[in-house]
Amino acid sequence: MGRTKIEKTNAARLLDRAGIAYELIPYAVDEEHLAAVHVAEQLGEPIECVFKTLVLRGDRTGCFVCVVPGDHEVDLKAAARISGNKKADLVPVKELLALTGYIRGGCSPVGMKRAYPTYVHRTATEHAAIYVSAGVRGLQLRLAPQALIDFAGATVADLSRPAS
Repeated sequence: MGRTKIEKTNAARLLDRAGIAYELIPYAVDEEHLAAVHVAEQLGEPIECVFKTLVLRGDRTGCFVCVVPGDHEVDLKAAARISGNKKADLVPVKELLALTGYIRGGCSPVGMKRAYPTYVHRTATEHAAIYVSAGVRGLQLRLAPQALIDFAGATVADLSRPAS
């Protein structure tokens, strides 16, 4: 039985070019359940290690990216304050592809069409490795959080709260 070859995504190629160590981890996609909780279950990993990438638009700075634990919600007030805005809202799903090059459930903080200011939740640094989307549904990047923070030029911040 041969191993299935995993197609490298643009995000993976960018990490390769930067010399950053990562693993590509496939999982079964359920179109009805694109949430990070489902991804964590598929990976057999604790939800605290599986991060979701959310794109927000601030009233002053425009778009920015928040990378938060899968079981958290972005605190819009905190995200606005940290990003230099008075208010911020999630970008509508229908705008995601045009802004980032990615679709919902496959949005990676690596390799978006533009380099948006990026904020990574402070708990990421508590883990040896975290998971983020590799840029397509069904594939995650497993990498050291500091490697992601450095690559993305991200700011570490407290910008979410546990989902209710």
